[in-house]
Amino acid sequence: MGVEGKERNRDLETGAQVLSGNMGKTIQRLRKAYNLSLSELAEQSGVAKSIISQIERNETNPTLATIWRLSQALDVSIERVLASGDEEPFIEKSSKADTPILVSEDGKIRLAIIGWLKTIEWLQWYDVQSEPGGVLDSDSHQRGSVECLSVLEGEFEVEVGGVTQQAKAGESLRYRCDRPHSVRCVGNAPGRATMVCILKAAVMD
Repeated sequence: MGVEGKERNRDLETGAQVLSGNMGKTIQRLRKAYNLSLSELAEQSGVAKSIISQIERNETNPTLATIWRLSQALDVSIERVLASGDEEPFIEKSSKADTPILVSEDGKIRLAIIGWLKTIEWLQWYDVQSEPGGVLDSDSHQRGSVECLSVLEGEFEVEVGGVTQQAKAGESLRYRCDRPHSVRCVGNAPGRATMVCILKAAVMD
């Protein structure tokens, strides 16, 4: 990929982050800054006019694919308009006490939901801590969803559809999670990992 392509991808990533942060207000401001009607933005982005209208009124939570399409349609204006915007910098802090905890059926694996709850319909991520031998059995997610387990300490094994693979500290496993799957902490040592689940709603067409 050339320098121009890398810069464009970086701009699009910036756009997606911006749009996801102040969704409705940002999209409406960018659209009006370029004198675009809802119909024109719908035509340029491939996102239905009714959906854009709902997003601007904060009546719906768009998928990541929708955010990217709108970002692509508005990316030329993002940096310039933001530079003159009046929003304060966005930093949100969550305390340990405010972090929800999930526990596996055997009680040996704890998943702290460290991801943003507003994105949970399409992007989830967790801090995973397990005692030796801990097992986390999960049902199927939406078709096309993918999960990534990055091991920080110890060793984990993932089983999907009868196929198993192990990873130790510094290694990651990526796998389809749209079918029943299991994560196990193997060996005699405790394990820790970061788990990210990208649901179908976030997968680009």
